[in-house]
Order: sequence, then structure tokens, then C-alpha cells
Amino acid sequence: MSLRKLISIEYAIGFIICLLFYIHLEYSILLFILLLLVPDITMLGYLFNNKIGAIVYNFGHSLIVPAILLVLAFLTESSSLLMLVIIWLAHIYLDRSMGFGLKYNNAFKETHLQKID
Repeated sequence: MSLRKLISIEYAIGFIICLLFYIHLEYSILLFILLLLVPDITMLGYLFNNKIGAIVYNFGHSLIVPAILLVLAFLTESSSLLMLVIIWLAHIYLDRSMGFGLKYNNAFKETHLQKID
């Protein structure tokens, strides 16, 4: 098995874990489906140029902000924030399982995981 395939499987497992937590917490599956692709709105940054696009896209697809918000959700016992963070994390894991990683400044199709054809 190739390393790229192994990484893809790991991210797919991350997505499944997020989905299972989400279901276990009895959040709305309809909201999960409706909000799953919301982080992709960050692609609008590419309307300006590749550099701004990569910065905005990577903000929405990095694990850093959702991880901070996850801690905040636990500290404040915010069920709504926890729900949104799980969806956000699920989106990131799903994207990465398909090879869509963080973007370099030079082109949308070049990611830290692979060059998308």
C-alpha cells in the first residue's frame, strides 16, 4: 500500500469518527449534510489572486482554528459550537481523504498532499 493511500485512509477514518461523534451526540443529520460544504466558501478568496486565495482557503481548511474552537466548546459547554466544530473537522478530514490539502500560493491545484490533476 502506498503512503498516499495510507494517508487517505487515515483521513477517511477521521471523517468517520467525526460523523460517529456527531450522531452519538444526537445532532441533526440534516444540518450535518447542509453545513458540511460550508468551509468551501473560503475558495472565494481565489477571486482576488492565488496568494489571497491560498491564505483564505487554508484558514478554512487548517486544523488549527477548529481545534481551538473545540477546546472553547468544551470549556464553555457550548453544544452549538461543538456541533459546528465537528462538522468543520469532518469537512477537513473528508477533503484530505480525497487528496485536497492545504494550498500553496502559486496555484489552486498544488496542495501539501499532492498535485491535483
